[in-house]
Parts: sequence; structure tokens; C-alpha cells
Amino acid sequence: MELCLYQIDAFAGALFQGNPAAVCPLDRWLPDQTLQNIAAENNLAETAYYVRQGDRYHIRWFTPTVEVDLCGHATLATASVILDIRREIPGPRVVFDARCGELAVERDGDLLALDFPARPPVERAADPQLEAALGAKPSMILGAADCLCVFDTQDEVLALRPNMDQLAAIDWFAYIVTAPGHDCDFVSRFFAPAQGIPEDPVTGRAHTTLIPYWSRRLGKKKMFARQLSKRGGELWCEDRGVRVGIAGRAIRYLQGTIDVPVTDC
Repeated sequence: MELCLYQIDAFAGALFQGNPAAVCPLDRWLPDQTLQNIAAENNLAETAYYVRQGDRYHIRWFTPTVEVDLCGHATLATASVILDIRREIPGPRVVFDARCGELAVERDGDLLALDFPARPPVERAADPQLEAALGAKPSMILGAADCLCVFDTQDEVLALRPNMDQLAAIDWFAYIVTAPGHDCDFVSRFFAPAQGIPEDPVTGRAHTTLIPYWSRRLGKKKMFARQLSKRGGELWCEDRGVRVGIAGRAIRYLQGTIDVPVTDC
């Protein structure tokens, strides 16, 4: 079977920045193992698949090793494919159905804005095992779907060199580290070694937790954030109560086809 494949740099200020995601449009769902094999072959943090259902889309996301329940940057990339590259609908809004519920992406000038459920964190007790894995002691540990570690300065976040094997052995899906930013409202990094992603370049999922935390701490509804990975990422953030807005740019890097053996659909 021949399938279209796109690679998009999401939350990028320019090409070769942000987080690359593969996007694969489908006419129907293929076997889960085929979807996982394609994602492993792509070897990107996420591969997104979508199937059109009337005026909406069903979306799924796979890392190289596992399916996940939410991925921001690959959703942004998918919206770019649907609205800007393939122009499947007139826009400016596309609605997705996913395991985590309804998600929407809307054109906002030269940005695409995600509308995602908020995942506010709650404070957790200090964890010596986590501190040892990070190689530093956070000023606060909180948790939602992922573990959130708050540091006092951007320099502390930049200096972290976690032990990925130790992080993977702790019972969290992933780890967010954050601090106030030098030229932005806040900065972050994201580690998910147990999911096959030692460090994610830019993570929309993380900001469903970061936005409610920093909005409450800073007393601001609209914020600008940076993710301090090697590639770097830019995110325009909005606290909408039970939901959050996460906006950024999506830049096409690659477009082509792949040949996939399919024996059971």
C-alpha cells in the first residue's frame, strides 16, 4: 500500500527548529502493529495518523515505541497538513476526535492555535529518587499526567543532564522541568525516556500543565514560552480555564510517499 507522508517542524521559528512530526493521512485505519512499525521506522518523537469522519477527523499518535493519548506538536503538524498543504477543508478550524476527547486547531494569523484540555498540576512531596535522577533538587514538585519539577532559574533548567535510565525507572509517564525565562514568561524541557523519547524538542502536551501553573503564579492569562531543547521552540500560550490555547508555527520539511505491506485491515 502506498501512503502519503509529511514531515512538519512544529512550534518552529524557522526550518530545522521546533519539533519534527510525521503526518500520515489514511482512508481507513490500518492494524495497530503497522501504525507502530511506521512510527518506529520514522524514528521521530511522534507520528500522527488521521482518518476523516464527515466534517471532523479521528487522530492517533505513536512514538517509536508506544501509542500516546495526547500530542500537541503532532496535532499542530496535522492541522497544517489538512488546512495548508492538502486544503481538505476551507478552514480556518479543524476538529479532531482522540482518546483524550475533542481537540481543535484554529488559524490565528501566521500561527496555528491548539485548543486542548487543561491538566492543572497539584503539589507532590519531595522525591529523593527523582532528585538523584535529575542531578538537581527542584524547588517544587507537582504532578498531573506528567511530573512537573519547578526550578528557580532558567540557567538551572539549561544545566540539567538527567540520568535517563533512572528517570525511566520511576513511575511517571514523563517529566517537565520549568523556570522563569530570561526573555519570555517561562521556559521548560521535557523528558520521556520510558516512552522512547529521552528529550522532546518541543512539547504541546507539557503546556497543558505548564499554562495553568504559570498563569496562576504570574497572574497572567496570555504568556509567551520557550522550550530549551537543542532545536528550541516558541509557544504562545493562553489560560482559558478548563482548556488552554497553545499556538505556534508549522513549517513543511518533507513530502512524499511510503510503501507499506498491509495484510490485515
